[in-house]
Amino acid sequence: MNYVADHLYLLASISAGLCALFATFVIVEFVSYTSARYRERFLAEAAVELDDVLLQLPPSRIFDLSIALAVAAFILFGGLSSFLSTEVNWLRTVVIGTVSAVVAFLGPRFYLRALKKQRLAKFNEQLEDALISMSSALKAGFSITQALENVASEKRHPISFEFTLLLQELRLGVQFDTALRKMADRIGSQDFELVAVAIITARQTGGELTSILEELSGVIRERMRIMQRVRALTAQGRMQAWLIASVPFVLLFAMTRLAPDLMDEFLGSAVGVVVLVAVTVMVVSGFLWIRKITTIDV
Repeated sequence: MNYVADHLYLLASISAGLCALFATFVIVEFVSYTSARYRERFLAEAAVELDDVLLQLPPSRIFDLSIALAVAAFILFGGLSSFLSTEVNWLRTVVIGTVSAVVAFLGPRFYLRALKKQRLAKFNEQLEDALISMSSALKAGFSITQALENVASEKRHPISFEFTLLLQELRLGVQFDTALRKMADRIGSQDFELVAVAIITARQTGGELTSILEELSGVIRERMRIMQRVRALTAQGRMQAWLIASVPFVLLFAMTRLAPDLMDEFLGSAVGVVVLVAVTVMVVSGFLWIRKITTIDV
């Protein structure tokens, strides 16, 4: 019986080891596959964002920078949390370091999107003057291509650069309507989409393009005025969103300094970490919800 029992224990140990080995293999393969797919998606989206803001950087450089920032944030904030507390708690250090690493990893992508948004806003501001300049050139007897060259020669970034790309496509033999639609898709501006449709329609129907451009300039000017008015009215709501989102984290830091023993017990337990994660999710959700309410499309 002892011989059979010993062999059963050995068989059970071998089976458990094989199960652990196969489970580890499956987990590693899943993590490798998921990380590879995410890296491909990250590089594709980063390439589009870099093209939108006209930065001559390889997408892999942004990915490497994100990883480097994530590692630096994990080491910095994780070590800082242990340094500021009375005793080292590895669970708290790992949680704070992981959250900091995730935020730092997403930082470059958020920066690229902010650059894209800033560039689009500047393009929309310059579009009104560009339409007036094109209308004046058409009244003086210039062709539509010469009017576009007039805007491109003014050297005002980013609108002059976009019009220069449009003229280069026209010189390469691309049809005017196709090049204009491609420019509208590339920029992503609702105002310029309206301009492109108006110019294409006027060319097809033989409408008076000068008056159309002047009316579009007035529409864009009025739209910009309404947007600025709406932004001023919703400024208080946006500020409240930032204040509401920042108060819990400020209080957490203050309590860590004022009552370190109490906070060490709270952050050192699994229940405390779960509560902290739940509060963070609710605060972020509330912040995004307030931002959604205060964001009004005109």
